[in-house]
Amino acid sequence: KLSFDTSKPDGTMRKLMDVSRLADMGWRASVDLRKGLEETYQWYLETGDTARH
Repeated sequence: KLSFDTSKPDGTMRKLMDVSRLADMGWRASVDLRKGLEETYQWYLETGDTARH
């Protein structure tokens, strides 16, 4: 069972998914989301728990 202590902060206080401001400044993703997820998953399968956080 997961339990959460709501009296503690949960990391970043403001989470944004809108990258329009970055796009306005000329930023473009070099890898699309699906490909990035596939590559990240493959990397995880190869490195597993040996990767440091």
